Amino acid sequence: MNAPTSNDSKPQPKGRLAIVGMGMTLGSHLTPLARSHIAQADVIFAGLSDAIVERSLERMHPDVRSLQPYYREGKSRMKTYREWVEVMMTEVRAGKRVCGVFYGHPGVFAWSPHKVIEVARAEGFEAHMEPGISAEDCLYADLGFDPGRLGCQHFEASQLLFYDRRIDAAGYLVLWQVALVGDRSLGRLATGSAYRELLTELLARDYPLDHEVIIYRAATLPIERPSIRRITLRELPQVPMSAEETVVLPPAYALKPNAAMQARLEALDKLEKASTVA
Repeated sequence: MNAPTSNDSKPQPKGRLAIVGMGMTLGSHLTPLARSHIAQADVIFAGLSDAIVERSLERMHPDVRSLQPYYREGKSRMKTYREWVEVMMTEVRAGKRVCGVFYGHPGVFAWSPHKVIEVARAEGFEAHMEPGISAEDCLYADLGFDPGRLGCQHFEASQLLFYDRRIDAAGYLVLWQVALVGDRSLGRLATGSAYRELLTELLARDYPLDHEVIIYRAATLPIERPSIRRITLRELPQVPMSAEETVVLPPAYALKPNAAMQARLEALDKLEKASTVA
């Protein structure tokens, strides 16, 4: 007679993790593959700050859990982000198919998505990030410039104050989270004009104070238009700004030809042509 089998001996289902982006504009930026990950998940964790977008996600899946309640005034955002990683991993370790849904591209200006994928893979779980349309993508379309033509630098604004970074004013400069510039606690929701005064002082080393500054926010609803405000660098400290807005400085100077390098390239071209003829 065969020994009875125990349910305890059955292999447990192995959890899986997918991190996807909702894009920026509700209803039009969600890719078919991201939608598929959402539909196939057992549980959804929503890193979305807009209640309307979160409700739209709830119509797509019966078990959507918001990550927003983990935020608290004065609490370090890094502590919150670590809690996000742990709450998602708890469900993955329980054998569930977990999908984390974040604004825009889930890997752009988002610490938790990268970290939770790193942790999941280190523990032997399948983990995948699906790209989305980011604020950067919308910015190029709405402001009408090609980052490949003159070059484009991107910095989190506080990095320019905390570290010695080199700015190339002959290309575009994109500064993220200027409303939080100078916050070393990671617990504030905004910093004041005195902090932006320091940023302006630093930028004035490379740009004239009357240089154009664009304050940009992508549209998040189909009925909205992108917000585009144009000011001068001198006005930057006094202009109210939200955390969702991005600052863009167009080029201040023309590209300067590198005559020495072009001469070396010309010499290489001649050498290559001569070897071909021979």
